[in-house]
Amino acid sequence: MSQLPTLSATEIPSERLLLRKAHAADREGIIELMTDPEVQAYLGGPRPRGDVEQHFDAVMTADATPRPGNYVIADGTTDRLIGTLMLARRSADRPGRVTEDGEELELGYVLRRSAWGAGFAFEATTVALRAAADELPDQPVLIVTQTANTRSLKLAARLGFRPVSTFEEFDAEQTLCTAPLSVFRT
Repeated sequence: MSQLPTLSATEIPSERLLLRKAHAADREGIIELMTDPEVQAYLGGPRPRGDVEQHFDAVMTADATPRPGNYVIADGTTDRLIGTLMLARRSADRPGRVTEDGEELELGYVLRRSAWGAGFAFEATTVALRAAADELPDQPVLIVTQTANTRSLKLAARLGFRPVSTFEEFDAEQTLCTAPLSVFRT
């Protein structure tokens, strides 16, 4: 596990959303995210419900302080889970990096289908990147997505990320996009 710093905030509010740590009430929403075939289409496919339930229960029981950089994207009014967001270090032993040592910050997110098309992904990723830029030194940030996931590539471009390479991982072509963290400073 990397010793490099990542975003330390436990909550990050935006106009309509709250990025926060997961809690037990998020169980059904997280299970839905992991088992929905459309949501998981570019993420290796849906996982069996029993496996997801078992993993969630084990993680919530064993890990009272979830990993830094992992957030639930919640509705700012109802606190209902609408997705998840991760801004954490990409393992240096995985393909897709822009520095020799690897372990760059990697941004990833997933939203419930009911939340698609409302601008939540853009809002959540923007507020997370701004918080990181205000806290961490300038460094490259990565987005890695299946090349076939055109919606994700469009969001990456809208955020200011540019594609720099492609590679094979998880039996599919992946596109590596990058942006300097400094462009998100407020």
